[in-house]
Amino acid sequence: QVQLVESGGGLVQPGGSLRLSCAASGSIRSINIMAWYQQAPGKERELVATITSGWRTNYADSVKGRFTISRDNAKNTVYLQMNSLKPEDTAVYYCYATGVGTSIYWGKGTLVTVSS
Repeated sequence: QVQLVESGGGLVQPGGSLRLSCAASGSIRSINIMAWYQQAPGKERELVATITSGWRTNYADSVKGRFTISRDNAKNTVYLQMNSLKPEDTAVYYCYATGVGTSIYWGKGTLVTVSS
């Protein structure tokens, strides 16, 4: 089992920045892909960014150039640096983890609200 705990959400004005964190614990040796998803009110959960154990990253077109995903292996933590935030970025952000031969794991989410 893997446990994922997100933090760092909150209220921010348009154009502002936030950094989300996802701390992983448990059987993390099986994990080689971690990601952030967002779910806006009334919408389906969508992929924001992924990072592999080899540090390969991928981003949704809507966040390219504004968001950066990174990881600190020593702390078993993945980050999402969000800059130039827009009202349409308002959503619950979920941490995701999976690996070869293992299950999919989700955190409980952290709410990001972008509003003036």
